[in-house]
Amino acid sequence: MMMLALTGLVPRHPTLTPLSFTFTSTNDEYPSRLGIGFRGKEQQAVRLLRFGTSQNSSSHLRRRGSPSTTTSRCSKAEPTSKSKAVFIDDSPIITDADQGMENLGILSIDQSLQPHKDHFNYRINRYLDQRRLIETYEGGLQEFAQGYLKFGFNREEGGIVYREWAPAAQEAQLIGDFNGWDGSKHKMDKNQFGVWSIKIPDSGGNSAIPHNSRVKFRFKHGDGVWVDRIPAWIQYATVDPARFAAPYDGVYWDPPPSERFQFKYPRPPKPKAPRVYEAHVGMSSSEPRISSYREFADDVLPRIQANNYNTVQLMAVMEHSYYASFGYHVTNFFAVSSRSGTPEDLKYLVDKAHSLGLRVLMDVVHSHASNNITDGLNGFEVGQSSQESYFHTGDRGYHKLWDSRLFNYANWEVLRFLLSNLRWWLEEFKFDGFRFDGVTSMLYHHHGINMAFSGDYHEYFSEATDVDAVVYLMLANHLIHKVLPDATVIAEDVSGMPGLGRPVSEGGIGFDYRLAMAIPDKWIDYVKNKSDEEWSMKEISWNLTNRRYTEKCISYAESHDQAIVGDKTIAFFLMDREMYSGMSCLVDASPTIERGVALHKMIHFLTMALGGEGYLNFMGNEFGHPEWIDFPREGNGWSYEKCRRQWNLVDTDHLRYKFMNAFDKAMNLLDEKFSFLSSTKQIVSSTNEEDKVIVFERRDLVFVFNFHPKNTYEGYKVGCDLPGKYRVALDSDAWEFGGHGRVGHDVDHFTFPEGIPGVPETNFNNRPNSFKILSPAQTCVVYYRVDESEEADAEETSIEEEVGVGQENFEEQTGPINDDNAVGPRAQESDQGSSSD
Repeated sequence: MMMLALTGLVPRHPTLTPLSFTFTSTNDEYPSRLGIGFRGKEQQAVRLLRFGTSQNSSSHLRRRGSPSTTTSRCSKAEPTSKSKAVFIDDSPIITDADQGMENLGILSIDQSLQPHKDHFNYRINRYLDQRRLIETYEGGLQEFAQGYLKFGFNREEGGIVYREWAPAAQEAQLIGDFNGWDGSKHKMDKNQFGVWSIKIPDSGGNSAIPHNSRVKFRFKHGDGVWVDRIPAWIQYATVDPARFAAPYDGVYWDPPPSERFQFKYPRPPKPKAPRVYEAHVGMSSSEPRISSYREFADDVLPRIQANNYNTVQLMAVMEHSYYASFGYHVTNFFAVSSRSGTPEDLKYLVDKAHSLGLRVLMDVVHSHASNNITDGLNGFEVGQSSQESYFHTGDRGYHKLWDSRLFNYANWEVLRFLLSNLRWWLEEFKFDGFRFDGVTSMLYHHHGINMAFSGDYHEYFSEATDVDAVVYLMLANHLIHKVLPDATVIAEDVSGMPGLGRPVSEGGIGFDYRLAMAIPDKWIDYVKNKSDEEWSMKEISWNLTNRRYTEKCISYAESHDQAIVGDKTIAFFLMDREMYSGMSCLVDASPTIERGVALHKMIHFLTMALGGEGYLNFMGNEFGHPEWIDFPREGNGWSYEKCRRQWNLVDTDHLRYKFMNAFDKAMNLLDEKFSFLSSTKQIVSSTNEEDKVIVFERRDLVFVFNFHPKNTYEGYKVGCDLPGKYRVALDSDAWEFGGHGRVGHDVDHFTFPEGIPGVPETNFNNRPNSFKILSPAQTCVVYYRVDESEEADAEETSIEEEVGVGQENFEEQTGPINDDNAVGPRAQESDQGSSSD
């Protein structure tokens, strides 16, 4: 028996007076529903549910975004039946989901979730109840998420209306340049729901508040103290660059038509699989300074397009007063970061990306907010209750490791604020989706602190789960896909919560993809702590393929997280100080550089090919950017030296960075040509520890990765599904990728049947066919099956030429094979189908 006295936030409606009730739960695991009644012209009973358990814990989180790196994914679940939606998510008024809960889609996909059916039942009803309330009192979720048309500054007939939710304020004024910062003549009125408002009539046919002028919200709180704050819904905020640590000012942004940017290009279609280029505009210059949106659009976007990415993910777009927070301590949620330009400049960037066929995702931070009182949302906190605040009070409202505030996702006005924030960025700036930061912190009351998730489902579905946040994320994902059906939404979650990447209509949380966050940690462990001989093919393969059935992942070998000061890029881990002196093609490569360039290509490509249904790379890592990232701060003398991208390295023709960049371009183009990332066919046929070789198929391509530091295998047998003739599609050892050109690209590899058809145990590595290849040490080669009908064309354009693989004649290539290194038990099994046939 569990006794819970629950309080619910009353939806803001001018004709309704709240009545509160207390209920007793008889369920040992979940609190009961809280009913809230309303007096009005008609009495109505609706349910608003709260999940009120708070867990106290502390631990070490990596920087600000990722909980403990000691993670284990939940095991794969096999499909048991066709998924069935329990409710129709498109309906204007949602019907109750209690009926048919037995057929909930997510439970049909993964039967091992059945013991947690009550949890899913509870949270879905919470979601449905919240949707119903919004439908009843706000006209629908999409209308509710247009709060920016009412709150903040808006043009209405004959003037400007400013509204601000600040229920704890006793008096309020609007101040700014327009009134000489004297609010005595611009006092605001407060309604019964804590919303302050004022209308400022036009003067002489012109706006009384000039465009691009400074404004602030001044209010008196319960202690009788007056404070000045930046309006919560402000769309632009600036700081005096000449004053050190100067406070930010809100800026009224309403440019005249002649200065307002007009979008010219449509959104590109949603790709089969996102190939994401993660970028930070401010640090994108090669010079030690902050770069602008327009510079990024003109100088960096063409590089991204040239390397065959189809999606750009922009970090640090939302205004943040502390630059070194990497954009994760947001102060002004509706404002673009003014360091890099104006709202119109950001629109130019997005439109330029669309003109190049690139979709643009925004790194959105709704997991927490900056603790900054002067510049941020936290300035509205003056000791009021959680119901009158954007944040929880006490320990529940503070993230002790991030030193930031935590939202109260059950609060009606918080939901309006955050959901409107998402729609604002989609509609005003034409973003194509989001990457949600810090989702693990949102999902659990413990925020992932001191949690090494083992995959036990009880870790995900208990009173430790923050159902308020789960319901918010369900609402957010539903809204995003309603406003923009082709949106791409990615979750940064380290816990592996089941259902995170399944549709809301099935009982999932609704994300399209989750980041495969365990992968980069494994690679860093290998390059830092293991010799080449200690690399385990089975462990690497398992780490890359260990993801939930039917929930898509974005794989990455390294993002911005891995290069933050205190760590290094993978290239710098591999080659370290030799990158300063050994990257010139004018001298022979040292063994360290030779190994480093080879493994850099293999690590990134294997991660892409085997690790998920999409791929991500952080700006500069495509060419092996050296060193690390360190934002200007007191500890480094406010230096920008490590907070930039050294594009000159890849642009200098005699440096080896160009080889890694060319290979990155080629592997992206390989997916563009063959769409292997979007294929559900992924079969690992061999993880040979002695040979240090991984062989797998993705779509109908055959991938062979030889991680052995010395051994080259001639006549190496690899299994495949389909019979026929195979040729090289991509080869990391090609000359143009800094290799030695040892693999022949004009060689046909004919398959041979293996064992009894339909009896896998009699096949070769459980594959019905095989062919033989040459596999040099520390290289990877991809083979495609030749379509014999297409070969009949008189003028055939070779696939390998399109992907960028050289066509050198095998007989003319240098670097003969060392017979001592041509080893392996299968190398002598047959002399048929070898690479020289």
